Amino acid sequence: MKIDGHVHSPYCPHGSGDSFEEYIKQAITLEIEELTFTEHAPLPDGFIDPTPDRDSGMERGQLLDYFQELALLKERYKEKITIKTGLEVDYIEGFETETKNFLNKFGKYLDDSILSVHFIRHENEWHCIDFSDEMFKSIANRLGSVDAVYSSYYDTLENSIAADLGDFKPKRIGHITLVHKFQQRFLPKKNYDQKLYSILDKMNKQGYELDYNGAGAIKPLCLEPYPPERFVKYALHLGIPVRYGSDAHQASDLGQGYDTCLAEAFTK
Repeated sequence: MKIDGHVHSPYCPHGSGDSFEEYIKQAITLEIEELTFTEHAPLPDGFIDPTPDRDSGMERGQLLDYFQELALLKERYKEKITIKTGLEVDYIEGFETETKNFLNKFGKYLDDSILSVHFIRHENEWHCIDFSDEMFKSIANRLGSVDAVYSSYYDTLENSIAADLGDFKPKRIGHITLVHKFQQRFLPKKNYDQKLYSILDKMNKQGYELDYNGAGAIKPLCLEPYPPERFVKYALHLGIPVRYGSDAHQASDLGQGYDTCLAEAFTK
């Protein structure tokens, strides 16, 4: 079954504005049988988005419209494709209670979701690690090194797995090597493979799925999926469910990196 489990929508404040139907029709053209819309959830109350346009998450006031529109589309296209309602929820250190309260309120509307780390904390300031290569450079300067950014990201990712976010906590962990996005320009001195293997061990013990994200493969400063082959093979060895996601922010992005991901994940 061909699935895309990580897709954005017209509700994405930093997306293309392509309509739901443009995404769905493109998915049908690509013979995708199941599509999960995982729009960036509203950021927690009290958290100030550190990106320049403060557009990392959708507006809270749009949530019910988002859910309602997807409910109509599920019915309209049920004979052609399975559509699931989801969110990509940010784990933000220090905002676990706010995130849990949000999920307790809106989790009943969700069929499927992703938990991702985009923000790391340093001295009570938060930084978005994937906004741009220039911002990544600024964060590395602020923290002292590229390695410090990697270390902070992986520690935060590990915390996200352990965090108590309630009964509606997402079961799939998003793009676990997102910190690699600018690796062609900023390469750490240390090797973090053992840290990733340890994180996958923890995911396995707690029953999480892995988002196998094709977007990294087409990013010019990354050139590999999130995560790359060795970690996907280890996840499969452990028995962790691996689900492809395009991380599409426009309809034409659907399927990006798909062939690369399949080859790396399932070629023996």
